[in-house]
This record gives sequence, C-alpha cells and structure tokens, in this order.
Amino acid sequence: MRIPCWILAPALIVTLASAECIPFDKAPEHIGQRQCVTGRVVRVGAGNRGVRYLDFCEDYRLCSFTVVVFPHDLKNVGDVRQLAGRLIEIRGEVKEYEGRAEIILESRKQLGGEAGVIPPLPKSFDAEQRGHFSAGKFRTSQKRGRTKRPRPTLPAQIPEDVESE
Repeated sequence: MRIPCWILAPALIVTLASAECIPFDKAPEHIGQRQCVTGRVVRVGAGNRGVRYLDFCEDYRLCSFTVVVFPHDLKNVGDVRQLAGRLIEIRGEVKEYEGRAEIILESRKQLGGEAGVIPPLPKSFDAEQRGHFSAGKFRTSQKRGRTKRPRPTLPAQIPEDVESE
C-alpha cells in the first residue's frame, strides 16, 4: 500500500526539526549562540516577583540548564504551568547566568514539540501571587475621604507703607 507524500510530510518536518535540537545538558557548550534545546520539563517553579522557571532536573540547583519566563512575557507565552511533564523544544539565545545556561522565553513562537500549543493565561491569574489584585483591576486598600484644608486668611490691616493715589 502506498501512502501519499502529503500525509508523510508533516511527520518528516517534525522529525527534521527535532534533529537540529540539542539535549538540555549540552546547552552550556553553546552559550552565546542561537540554538534549539530539547528536554522534558520536570517542574514549573515560581520565583520572586512572578518569574517562572522551567526545570529540567529534579534538583534545579544541580541542573546545567533552565528556561526563564518573566511576568511581563506571560501574556505572550501563555500558561507555562501546563508544560510540566512535557517534552519541549525551545529556540533562542543560550545565555549564561550564575554559572548555568538559560534561554529566556518571551513568545510562544519559541516553543515546539509537545509545547507547541499551550492555553493562554486565565484572566484571574496573579503573576506575583499576592492574592489581592488580579490583572487589569486596581483597588485602593483604604477608603479615602476628602479632608478639609484650612483656607488661607488675608491680613486684616493694610500696611501703611503703601502709597495711595
């Protein structure tokens, strides 16, 4: 039985795209280069001020590579929490930070593999997880009343050194 080439083409493209990616543990050898890195995300961690980390090792401190997502980029990337347990491909410049290789994820276009389509962030998602505010809403913490300020008073007497006409 012959299989039409248009059916095989997507599978071939995926295979070729995966072939150019390097495993995450080889990323430190490519610092300063634009590269495709692949690996299974073990955990999606949350750091200070809403920064997200895609960890590829059980102990992130011993891992040679990580992916960083800053809170202002989450709207362009989507719900990165859905990437836990998935085999992903990420494209970008491999940078060095504190002795480890990293790629900064700024757009969902950088993702491939099982992470090709992730849902957008929920509207109530709080990147910094403070629990008081949601994106797009602002509330003051206290009711502010209007206070009366005293009116300035004018001097009751006119100084005598003023010349009159």
